[in-house]
Amino acid sequence: MSKGSAVLVTGGAGYIGSHTVLQLVARGERVVVLDDLSTGFRQAVRDVPLVIGSVGDRRLVDAVLAEHQVDTVIHFAAHTIVPESVSNPLKYYGNNTCSTRSLLESASAANVRHFVFSSTAAVYGIPAAGLASEESPTAPINAYGTSKLMSEWMLRDLAAASALRYVALRYFNVAGSDTRGRIGQSTRAATLLVKVACEAAVGKRPHLSVFGSDFPTPDGTGVRDYIHVEDLASAHLNALDYLRGGGQSLVANCGYGHGYSVREVISSVERVAGLKLTVREEPRRPGDPPSLVARCDKVRGILGWTPKLDDIDTIVRTSLDWEKKLQREPW
Repeated sequence: MSKGSAVLVTGGAGYIGSHTVLQLVARGERVVVLDDLSTGFRQAVRDVPLVIGSVGDRRLVDAVLAEHQVDTVIHFAAHTIVPESVSNPLKYYGNNTCSTRSLLESASAANVRHFVFSSTAAVYGIPAAGLASEESPTAPINAYGTSKLMSEWMLRDLAAASALRYVALRYFNVAGSDTRGRIGQSTRAATLLVKVACEAAVGKRPHLSVFGSDFPTPDGTGVRDYIHVEDLASAHLNALDYLRGGGQSLVANCGYGHGYSVREVISSVERVAGLKLTVREEPRRPGDPPSLVARCDKVRGILGWTPKLDDIDTIVRTSLDWEKKLQREPW
């Protein structure tokens, strides 16, 4: 990092972005956040400089890159709801793919050298045996996954034609909140299981819906690789250090390498909360694979990442603590 240069975090007021910003600031990085606050929260950014606007606004992004002497971009800004991407695909191609193209154009013009991209396991679609490595075929089954894969392709091709190097991190199922309770997952109308189950546990929802109980899995419910948001955030710092150290462009899965079923997650929430949830079984949602678990040798071996919170009850406990705090102090 050159003297005075900054890290631009797009979507830094959102769930994963804000947790990454916390860790960047804690280790002394100079950070600027760009977020349109459509799903993010101003208070999640805390005292970090916040520019309110769209990643797709070329004039604004050019100005931010120049003013803050940005040499690194960590790009989170995106729509992320799978069922919505099925019903409204152009929204996802517009915001996730076209805006990323615009951002890359700005970054290239400003000679940004390092780019860390928030990708997704949804690029794999339904992998054989429910297990995905970075070499698994990419065959997304929804527009969300496709929109992210197209962004990966743009990064790949730009890196081949320029000095830019990147790390694309393919997230599996992110859950949990800051272990110190400063920020958390505050998404309105959330769809992620751990968040929704914890909302039900504190009475914010009258019941919890299970979408599909006839999957070809041990208990019939979907199996996912859940990763604590703090561990995921730390992987971005590892990726940044790797690029600064001269590392070549890389795609890496971010998960723990083992999964929990929906019923197992519900059991954890009930165990941690000390109550029984009202559960309703619903039909499967379009675009949901039966099982999706990471092979994550690259993030550990190449990026040197070591998770610290690989425990479902810990993930749930931090989520539940945040839901209780939101009841006392709504965002």
